[in-house]
Amino acid sequence: MRLWTKTVATAVLAGALMAGGVAGGLWTGADRAYAASTASTVNGVINVTGSGEVLAKPDIAYLSIGVQSEGNTAAAAQKANATKLNKVTQLLKEKWSISADDIQTSQFYVQPNYTYNEKEGQKLKGYTANHTLSVKYRDLDKIGQLLDEATKSGANNVDNIRFSVENPSTYEEEAITKALGSAQSKASAVAKAAKRGLGALVSVTVDGGEAQIFTQRENAMSKSLLDVAGGGTEIQSGQVTVKVQVSAQYEMN
Repeated sequence: MRLWTKTVATAVLAGALMAGGVAGGLWTGADRAYAASTASTVNGVINVTGSGEVLAKPDIAYLSIGVQSEGNTAAAAQKANATKLNKVTQLLKEKWSISADDIQTSQFYVQPNYTYNEKEGQKLKGYTANHTLSVKYRDLDKIGQLLDEATKSGANNVDNIRFSVENPSTYEEEAITKALGSAQSKASAVAKAAKRGLGALVSVTVDGGEAQIFTQRENAMSKSLLDVAGGGTEIQSGQVTVKVQVSAQYEMN
């Protein structure tokens, strides 16, 4: 199973179709600058790039669920945090039937907290322990409910829900077809401008060797805000973009 992801800004679907080139045989200054960066001719051969993208409904989410505690000593903070984390982990595994393979520690630390004033200088205030889990979850319609229950069980650091597709090869072929079509359109425009005909496709390469997935990310509301709003968390999965870029080489007749 292959999975490619690339994170983007919160609640924004990133990535745009790179299309264009020469139209109708007439070039403006902007067209010339763009064409120069995406197409070239060497010894009767045209080198171009093309990009294709497909919008897909996500089928997996990556949840960041953490617990944070404070204590007078590092051991006290860590012990309090471990109690909370065990309760959250038990909820995820037993009630929500999430496999241990889909739960992974993404962050853990215990750090001192200090106060400072000119009279006393720096003074140790206590310690903070943090343990964050990265959780894969596939029933996207129930994410809001899961997060609400995790918060009630002790999770107090919940953010960055990232949506993706688990098997991008489902959409890769369509994206490649679009990318190669884009490349061929550019090559045809270059050949026409040079008063030549477009010949055979000599070679084509998928840049990077794989598709990229531009994912959607959302932030979960804190429980305190939910209490004020009087409702549960609502999470929208939206769509993600599967994108492929190719480099192609054509002969000119």
